[in-house]
Amino acid sequence: MEKQKKTETKTEKETQIVETECRDKNCHIHGNLKARGRVFKGAVTKKLHKRVVIEFERMVYVRKFERYSKSKTKIHARLPGCMEKDIQVGDYIRVQECRPLSKIVHFVVMGKVEESKSKENKK
Repeated sequence: MEKQKKTETKTEKETQIVETECRDKNCHIHGNLKARGRVFKGAVTKKLHKRVVIEFERMVYVRKFERYSKSKTKIHARLPGCMEKDIQVGDYIRVQECRPLSKIVHFVVMGKVEESKSKENKK
């Protein structure tokens, strides 16, 4: 009964997270995974089981030519089970650094920033 009282006072987004509890120990909300370090925002290019690949552009200074060039970076991030239905390919999400979870996964998905642009045009 105490849990019901607590969820009523939270905002709509937070209640959705509490309702869809996952039993994943590598979830930063329901498990014991600590998220710390760098934060990036990018578009989801691939969605795999418990993992997403995001891509974003950044400006890199080239010393030889004394100019900036665009560079794309791909990051693999852990997708908790409680967020798996909400995040699709094309969505703009926020990821944060955590301890190494596998050979290539060092980030965890914190949440969605925007819907994909193709979905907004259809509505």
